[in-house]
Amino acid sequence: MNQQRPVWVITGPTSGIGYRTALELAAHGTVVLVGRNADKLAGVQRQIEASGGGAVPVVADFADVRSARRAASEITALDLPIRGVLNNAGIMLSKAAVSEQGWELAFATNHLGPLAFTDALLPALADGTNVVFIASAVEDPGRVLAVRAGFRGSRYVSAEASARGEYQPGGSSRPGMDAYATSKQGNLATVFSLAREHPRLRFRAIEPGVNPASNLGSDVPAALHVLARALSPALSLLPHFTTPERAARVIVRILTDASDASGVYYDENGRPMSGSRQISDPLYADRYVAESRELLASVPS
Repeated sequence: MNQQRPVWVITGPTSGIGYRTALELAAHGTVVLVGRNADKLAGVQRQIEASGGGAVPVVADFADVRSARRAASEITALDLPIRGVLNNAGIMLSKAAVSEQGWELAFATNHLGPLAFTDALLPALADGTNVVFIASAVEDPGRVLAVRAGFRGSRYVSAEASARGEYQPGGSSRPGMDAYATSKQGNLATVFSLAREHPRLRFRAIEPGVNPASNLGSDVPAALHVLARALSPALSLLPHFTTPERAARVIVRILTDASDASGVYYDENGRPMSGSRQISDPLYADRYVAESRELLASVPS
């Protein structure tokens, strides 16, 4: 591994948008691949190396806070010149499930784990490093396309309530949607709050667009995934729809951008966009992160 090449850390790199992004990133330096499945990570590593790139696998389950922290420690110990970190790993479930800590699984995987991972990794990041989170506009109750799909925006009450799977009343009638929307609002809270907290770094969020070909719904029947991938090229012609390949190009452009932009939220075309009125309130975003950190502190390292 060339110690002089820039290094890019990506979570969730074995499928969907994350997989395509990992391959795109390999053209910009060494890629640290962070995911749950060692065999799948090795497969992506081999593919990158076969094309002349460099990759390092790190096994971690972001539903487990201790595992997320261990991954950050392993990466720090490699002492590599990290230029960017992409928090991409995420799930959306239609059935109730809990994490290693007994927390609602989507909230733990999408928000708490990435926050713990990022906080643990921050001391190892040089000034100007880009830290990017894949967010989602479904946190916004004013997002028409999301509402038509059944979302009702984030239903955040507190971090402890979200970890118990409890949300504000009046939410979605479809299982898993409130948990997903609330957890993705956590990603935006992290970006906005940490941008103010750590001005030496560059925090950014990306809404990658509606992507039928992604593997986000891990408990969705395989036949539906096959159908979604088949329809993806045609659907990508619609507003806000995209493909893993197109999304990856936008993500890599923002992750490798050398500007001072921080605390910025980008749409599927790489243009700045606004989050919900709720998450745009700095006091609210800071409270979301503070409560999440308080919950994370209950898990010893």
